[in-house]
Amino acid sequence: MAAILVALLAGASAARADIGPAEKPDLKLGFIKLTDMAPLAVAWEQGFFMDEGLFVELEAQANWKVLLDRVITGELDGAHMLAGQPLGATIGYGTQANIITAFSMDLNGNGITVSNDVWEQMRPQIPSEDGQPVHPISAGALKPVVEASLAKGERFRMGMVFPVSTHNYELRYWLAAGGLNPGFYAPQRGDTSGTLKADVHLSVTPPPQMPATMEAGTIQGYCVGEPWNQQAVFKGIGVPVITDYEIWPNNPEKVFGVTESWAEQNPNTHLRLLRALIRAAHWLDENNNANREAAVELLAQPSYVGADAEVIANSMTGTFEYEKGDVRKVPDFNVFFRYHATYPYPSDAIWYLSQMRRWGQIPEAKSDDWYMKTAAKVYRGDIYAKAAQSLIDEGLMQASDFPDFSQENFARPEQGKLIDGVPFTPRQPNAYIDSFEIGLKGSDTP
Repeated sequence: MAAILVALLAGASAARADIGPAEKPDLKLGFIKLTDMAPLAVAWEQGFFMDEGLFVELEAQANWKVLLDRVITGELDGAHMLAGQPLGATIGYGTQANIITAFSMDLNGNGITVSNDVWEQMRPQIPSEDGQPVHPISAGALKPVVEASLAKGERFRMGMVFPVSTHNYELRYWLAAGGLNPGFYAPQRGDTSGTLKADVHLSVTPPPQMPATMEAGTIQGYCVGEPWNQQAVFKGIGVPVITDYEIWPNNPEKVFGVTESWAEQNPNTHLRLLRALIRAAHWLDENNNANREAAVELLAQPSYVGADAEVIANSMTGTFEYEKGDVRKVPDFNVFFRYHATYPYPSDAIWYLSQMRRWGQIPEAKSDDWYMKTAAKVYRGDIYAKAAQSLIDEGLMQASDFPDFSQENFARPEQGKLIDGVPFTPRQPNAYIDSFEIGLKGSDTP
């Protein structure tokens, strides 16, 4: 028995030795104060970074632009990023830089909230059952409210967190599915407002400022991650009308990003970071979310999200509150590991790129092959697989926890249908883009 134990320990040491020591053990990683930064906090609090010989400082950033800029300049070694940021930077939208991701931080996690006044105007258009609104709520219910504002010569404004954020694309998707044009970008003409021909004017607001900005009347609604939708309910200033799980079940959300040059210079450090993050994501979802209450208390700390634990728990523990008191079960509102959430599927990248093209951030038509090559360059499943395999080899994780790495693993499994019923065809991105009623098509240029 002792000989077997020695052999197992030797095998684990060999597997870890295959990766080698971290080239850069002292790291500074950035994040935005949102609940989906949880894998970073858990990796620190549970000692997973330390297990890898990594001494990590986690630092909250003012906004997504500052975060990206600091990764590019090397002030941060890596960061919790919007899934569209590595793609936007790589294709040169806004900032040009080669950013890669080998780790998807979560699925779902966002909501769209409107002010109390807008909600009351929407209510007559929303079907009800047993005295409660029927979900999902279509943006068609918002359309008369927007039209009334336009008829008075007033712009209808909504907030989102960044031009290449999931929130921007989800909000645009929901609006367009309800017959509202969220506007186009025209970077080739120097217009990056995203408001050309817009029925609804979207603008950037940092996540923690969303509730206050809406309360002040600057915007009439917003799309953001938690806990800032639930904060509106908690404060009694707004109503979340739909979650992104209802727009597209198991949609990709945040990623962990580094510069391509950093990954090339620090391959062992990168793999060890991934190992720690994979273990943290698994901890968050294991035993049917048994650790979520502990995660809520952790995230409530000022150094992480800094919101009331009660507000964070509203979504992190498998429920979501719409109107005050209308609490519904949404067990997959936050997914960190199950459904192979952490694997960086190329199809995720292609969906983001398709929406960039649909709304003009990519102003000219691209071939299907361009989409495939761009996705493969940025979303690095090969690096993820190496980190995950080492965890399997050491007995820290099971092979069944991950995709079959002998397969192509192109498209994310277990995703539901999009709210408008348009099938997502990642292998034919141009056909997918051309299938929408609202949006650029073919060789259209904004």
